[in-house]
Amino acid sequence: MRPQALPGLRRALPLSLLPLLLLLLLSPSLAPGAAPRAPRFDPTWESLDARPLPVWFDRAKFGLFIHWGVFSVPSFGSEWFWWYWQEKKIPMYVEFMKNNYSPNFKYEDFGPLFTAKFFNASHWADIFKASGAKYIVLTSKHHEGFTLWGSQYSWNWNAVDEGPKRDLVKELEVAIRKRTDLRFGLYYSLFEWFHPLFLEDKSRSFQQQQFPVSKTLPELYELVNKYQPEILWSDGDGDAPDHYWNSTGFLAWLYNRSPVRDTVVTNDRWGYGTICKHGGYYTCSDRYNPGHLLPHKWENCMTIDKFSWGYRRDAGINDYLTIEELVKELVETVSCGGNLLMNIGPTHDGTISVIFEERLRQMGTWLKVNGEAIYETHPWRSQSDDVTPNVWYTSKRKQKLVYAIFLEWPTSRHLFLSQPIATLGVTKIKLLGHGQPLNWTSLKPNGLLVELPHLTLHQMPCKWGWALALTNVI
Repeated sequence: MRPQALPGLRRALPLSLLPLLLLLLLSPSLAPGAAPRAPRFDPTWESLDARPLPVWFDRAKFGLFIHWGVFSVPSFGSEWFWWYWQEKKIPMYVEFMKNNYSPNFKYEDFGPLFTAKFFNASHWADIFKASGAKYIVLTSKHHEGFTLWGSQYSWNWNAVDEGPKRDLVKELEVAIRKRTDLRFGLYYSLFEWFHPLFLEDKSRSFQQQQFPVSKTLPELYELVNKYQPEILWSDGDGDAPDHYWNSTGFLAWLYNRSPVRDTVVTNDRWGYGTICKHGGYYTCSDRYNPGHLLPHKWENCMTIDKFSWGYRRDAGINDYLTIEELVKELVETVSCGGNLLMNIGPTHDGTISVIFEERLRQMGTWLKVNGEAIYETHPWRSQSDDVTPNVWYTSKRKQKLVYAIFLEWPTSRHLFLSQPIATLGVTKIKLLGHGQPLNWTSLKPNGLLVELPHLTLHQMPCKWGWALALTNVI
């Protein structure tokens, strides 16, 4: 069924009553896990943006995005299936429904078909751990409005009342925290395409706040108090400004009084105009990879499937990024100070397709050897080599280490690095996974030529890219 408005909340909320509502929402009774303490952050962007980002996030470097929901049932075209079919009436979506479902079939009818029959949270957790990721972000609710937990504000349109009849968020949260050391995070869409209260608010130019008061804000508080996510990945502002969503009021509670106030990180999608401007870290756009250093912490959220975030039954083999392309994406992102959030889309029955699992395990294999050059690193003075292509740099300042990650093994076995300045008798170079010191020659005015070891294919420490650890270079 289509989500319905809660009884007694159909009238517009006057803006003058918003402060009173906030006092009620921020009361200890709605935050049972939070001990009272003096607020450190005011509900203004100036104050909230000054909050230091918890250090764990920058150290992590690599996380996984999981797009899963009712859109996984049609699994055709995109996770925006409902919008493209019903609102935009794009021919390929209209034809898909005409050829595969009865004329009176509604999107809500996909709900019971979202079974999660083979979903095994422990198995997912083991795969995610094997990937080398340090955090995950699960779509708790996408723009379709279907919640993966039993939200009391989404009656009969959630995974406990419909379809799986299970709290999928809780199952994954428990498995992640029991079986791994990954940080658990949740994605949440602020708006819903066809919710009647949102559409009514929109028709009045967002001068009333029925939808955020009765749906968005209660669900956000519920998510944080119940599952204590350490990443809250907001999305889908519906072209409404942040004051409509009361984003600053919610974030002030999150940072001051929530159970995760000291460790939670947030992104920048908290209302129209906030992206790449306000919030904990910036995403700027989907698949954002600037290729240069940014002054603010950022994240590159991207997909293994080049064209969709949700699972697609119509995807071909060439629609998926290769492991070589994924490693390059990770290396480029980290060298420029970003985190990589790599997305997979499970099927409606809760399985992770073989190609996604393969890519995740391949990434983990690569990181087992080269993770030293990724995790807990900092950008160096140069992000990439300006002479030799496909060479990217990271650093660990305290250890006086610079890492040169190169994605092509030179046939001559001599790698020219134009950026580092080495000192004879002081500088040492090793290949991660090999261990033995390498010979090198200093070049004038700067740069050096590294002699790589003579290795057969089977002797290589890894595939798809290699990392040199350079000690005491400038």
